[in-house]
Amino acid sequence: MRDSQGINMSRREVIVAGATGACATSMADGAAVAAPAAPQAPPGANVKLTINGKPREVTIDNRTTLLDLLREQLRLTGTKKGCDHGQCGACTVIVNGERINSCLSLAVQHQGDTITTIEGLGTPDKLHPMQAAFVKHDGYQCGYCTPGQICSAVAVLDEIKRGVPSHVQADIAARPTLSDAEIRERMSGNLCRCGAYSNILDAVNDVAERRA
Repeated sequence: MRDSQGINMSRREVIVAGATGACATSMADGAAVAAPAAPQAPPGANVKLTINGKPREVTIDNRTTLLDLLREQLRLTGTKKGCDHGQCGACTVIVNGERINSCLSLAVQHQGDTITTIEGLGTPDKLHPMQAAFVKHDGYQCGYCTPGQICSAVAVLDEIKRGVPSHVQADIAARPTLSDAEIRERMSGNLCRCGAYSNILDAVNDVAERRA
């Protein structure tokens, strides 16, 4: 085939060129349709809570865990991030008198709650009795799990005092006792890779005996 401009193309070449052009146009249109939308800001919330005796108001992403709020936004880094799956207890804090794994709890769930972290139990100049007992009995080695261990131990003694039952009680209607088995059961959610369990038990018993 020869056109008026002197271009010599076979019929096959004309068909191939037309098909190629149509395909390119289609791909361009598809790319325009599939272009990603501009990213939107994640939903946020204002949360008021009391942390270590001080009222705080924070604006947070709804997906933020209590652990990340404490560590990343409020810089209370005493609470540790271990497994981040609620299995090691390193992130234990006390919320309204109850110990929880802060990595499993969304911060927006704690509107109006009272939260105590390791920083709120005592200071280097005035240690909480449980902190002092851990030092006395060497209830730590690397120390990474220690903040969670101490927060949990403080709550454990309060649970026993209030008569909260545990799995090792033969009669859950009876008041729990301060036995080693009782304390071990209640502290079992807090793991120590260094294996300082016997020293931790001694520290908890020390505080319990002094309170008694």
